[in-house]
Amino acid sequence: MSHIIGVDIGTSLTKAVVFDSAGVSIAQACTRSEVHHLPGGLVEQDLEQVLGTVATVVREVAGQLDGGVAALALTGQGDGLWLRDAAGNQVRPAISWLDGRANSLLAKWQASGVTREVFRRTASGMFPGCAAAIMSYLDSHEPESLDRAAVAGYCVDAVVQRLTGEITVDASDASLPFLNPATRRYEEQAIAACGLAHRRGLLAEPAPPRTVFRLHAAGAELLGLPAGLPVTAGPFDLPACAIGAGVREPGDGILTAGTTLACQVLTGEAGFDPDGEPAGMFLCTPNEGEFLRAMPAMVGTASIDWACSLLGVDVEDVERLLGQSAPGAGGVRALPFLSTSGERAPFVDAAARAQFSGLSLETSRADVLRALCEAVAYAARHCFEAAGLTGRLYANGGGVRSAEWTRIFADVLGRPIIVPGDPGVGARGAVLVAAEALGQPFDVDLWVENSRTVEIRPENVEFYQQGYADYQTSLSAARGLWSL
Repeated sequence: MSHIIGVDIGTSLTKAVVFDSAGVSIAQACTRSEVHHLPGGLVEQDLEQVLGTVATVVREVAGQLDGGVAALALTGQGDGLWLRDAAGNQVRPAISWLDGRANSLLAKWQASGVTREVFRRTASGMFPGCAAAIMSYLDSHEPESLDRAAVAGYCVDAVVQRLTGEITVDASDASLPFLNPATRRYEEQAIAACGLAHRRGLLAEPAPPRTVFRLHAAGAELLGLPAGLPVTAGPFDLPACAIGAGVREPGDGILTAGTTLACQVLTGEAGFDPDGEPAGMFLCTPNEGEFLRAMPAMVGTASIDWACSLLGVDVEDVERLLGQSAPGAGGVRALPFLSTSGERAPFVDAAARAQFSGLSLETSRADVLRALCEAVAYAARHCFEAAGLTGRLYANGGGVRSAEWTRIFADVLGRPIIVPGDPGVGARGAVLVAAEALGQPFDVDLWVENSRTVEIRPENVEFYQQGYADYQTSLSAARGLWSL
């Protein structure tokens, strides 16, 4: 039997997973990627090191298989800027979506109306770590890097170029910030609004949905797979997770509690309010006429890692500590905006910062942790209200490994949460897309049967209704201070 290897190239972890016909993983491997946090809020990655992680996990998982490999299905992190030459070599280190060097530029764009102009044309907001802001920053401060580049793209298409020689991009990646999702073509006026018309040649044209590429000789040698092997590239990790988790009907959504708190809702309508908050993403999916309204907040599990480090506890202790603090965290309230790049959904503000209130000498570490977890859940509700969640809700990511945090999410959102029972939801989505591209689709209904449902606790839902109202009040007051 031949298998499709799904590879999810995350920011800090690259995973390879192989699934059987029922969607259950039968082989998997993972390895860490290096993320370089530099002074001044700069965050970069090395393409060669990331490419090495792909080779490591593919070789490891292929060695676990009883049978051949039919195809390689790639997904991974979006946004940021991965500059390469015509041969696919980086002309400078990749700039991560976490990067904050364009903070002040983004603030100027907000004040001058550039972000509003782009949003009106593409339905996507911009933030410091998006390609447009980074390209414009480099155009002013490091133009030689853009001069040396043949393509300005993203993580997945950078890896695809090195494995196949193709210069391409998936429409999901290209959705932010310049693609019109309805036409799947770039909005030239949006590019011009960002002052990048003279750099237009660096943008690869989006590939048609379910395009199949082929491993060339160098890619085959790197991965230990046969030359000519089919390769699919995308969608990037947010849409791939939605597909892999089981999001199928308009109004259904998915909560990804990872480094990014990504909240997405499927819609069959390309229309949007051009005068709405210029934030979030309007993403193309592999199905024309279907889109994901995405609100990927900068809050997430990194906030919990920070709190654990500050409080001197292990991440493994979070579940136990959450059980030691009741809903409301002993009166402690939080705003969870700890990223140095501020926030990007459901509002954009590079100056957004976290805060805690209600602390006293009686406050415990458990209270602080629970307040932060509740605040992230309130942020998720804010995102889903903006994205238009009306149907079933799925969830994935490291955060849902905590049973109590997942219950907090359910109670704050006031709806049950379906958690897929198998890891690698992003890789699952990539594999499902690859199987369709190869004309051998899987039974997707069978694939989503292996899941569990986290029910709401009615006694907590009303309590968190008031807690969310208090969160919104605190957020409104804080946004006034950030602008000073």
